Amino acid sequence: MDMNNNDILIRLRYALDIKDTDMVEIFKLGGVEVTREEVQKLLIKSKDSYDDIDLDETEENIECDNSTLESFLNGLIIVKRGKQEPKPGQPERPAMSIKNNRSVNNVLLKKLKIALMLTSEDMLDILEEAGVTVTKGELSAILRKEGHKNYMECGDRYARNFLKGLAIRYRE
Repeated sequence: MDMNNNDILIRLRYALDIKDTDMVEIFKLGGVEVTREEVQKLLIKSKDSYDDIDLDETEENIECDNSTLESFLNGLIIVKRGKQEPKPGQPERPAMSIKNNRSVNNVLLKKLKIALMLTSEDMLDILEEAGVTVTKGELSAILRKEGHKNYMECGDRYARNFLKGLAIRYRE
């Protein structure tokens, strides 16, 4: 099953045990103003992620687009590590790294690594806790910049299991 950005937000919120009010604050730090109600609507699985379940049509979810997800991740980095002042000549906000839907998982892992101050070893351990063995080489290829000759696209399986491993690590 493909993961979409709403799924990522839902899993991330669960893994790191983030309250709705904190989600609002994290989005704000990432440059997106949302209300608590909007956060709750972002945390509703999209209709297409349920195949045969009859969803209550009154539940309107808000689709989490790439820039909303990335803003949340940027906000999470600020919450966990503090705001960095841009160096002279640098833009106020970083350019968006998610170029297309294929790069979402790579950016997710990269930004979580920064926000949670994880080493590559930590990341390998987290994946292993979720039952996925990744080599150091594979992980570094996933963490490379898109366009680098050794860049490897991060599949949903890795991203999903990384979030699962985070939940195991942070919730137990």
